[in-house]
Amino acid sequence: MSEAIGRVLREEGEALIAKASSVEREFNLMMEWILGCRGRLVTCGIGKSGHIAAKAAATFASTGTPSFFLHAAEAVHGDLGMVTEHDVVLGYTYSGETDEVVRLFPSFRQIGAKSAVMTGRPGSSAGRAADLVLNVGVEREACPNNLAPTTSTTMMLAMSDALAVAVMEERKFTSEDFAKFHPAGALGRRLLLTVGDVMRQGEDLAVVGLDTSVVELMRVITSAGAGGACVVGGAGELLGFVSDGDLRRWIVDGHSVTAGTARELMSSGGPTCEPGLLAIDALEAFQNYPAKIGEMPVVADGRVVGLMVLKDLLRSGIV
Repeated sequence: MSEAIGRVLREEGEALIAKASSVEREFNLMMEWILGCRGRLVTCGIGKSGHIAAKAAATFASTGTPSFFLHAAEAVHGDLGMVTEHDVVLGYTYSGETDEVVRLFPSFRQIGAKSAVMTGRPGSSAGRAADLVLNVGVEREACPNNLAPTTSTTMMLAMSDALAVAVMEERKFTSEDFAKFHPAGALGRRLLLTVGDVMRQGEDLAVVGLDTSVVELMRVITSAGAGGACVVGGAGELLGFVSDGDLRRWIVDGHSVTAGTARELMSSGGPTCEPGLLAIDALEAFQNYPAKIGEMPVVADGRVVGLMVLKDLLRSGIV
């Protein structure tokens, strides 16, 4: 059983490697079409090739090329209306004889859209009907009967990915651009989520003055559910920070909870961050700080506006 798995992987991998050394100029022309397209890239297919076409459209769309998948069977029942003269259509049919796909090319031409086909048989009906042929032919399928689409669909998928990445690089598509289209995923959160989105503020922010008593400090910190309190001046400027660890040490050292103020317990000169800092960068700041800390005051325009809590960062989904 494991021998068969290894054989399939080797055969499909060898086919991809062979193709990498003999990419035809038509693929470069397809890139130019996509880059110059004023409309959308429309991928079209049915069956297993259709699944590859749908995945290709999703990949192009998520990497900066407006794209959608057109089901070949639905196209002839009205969905052709989605295609405009500004679009580029890429059909998928390995045999080149899939009737539902082949009969669409005259309609694409009538609409005024450029059309290409990804096929293993350039001389097929689809190859003759399309404006451009992308040859993805393989010697044989990995299927022992040489029937089930295996190596051929892998080739179509890989070539689609190669086109998408090449176009992406030509567009200089950045990770920040990628995040715009992936706001709900972990990657999107890493690239978009800021300290301002995660920080404690309002009633969840523990803020005290220099003369706040130890008892009141304990009440404020407990009420906010944080691990410390920011000590601020009259204009809201940060003067220091009192952690719950500072409170414990005060008591362990023999001081009374009814004596002392924030001025005596606070530490100053600790790390701070700004609301616009990416949450992932704030996490790195926590990890790189020499001392173990769980909170970091958030400062904007010289005033305390929030508190970044390490536990909140870890729960935010950026890691």
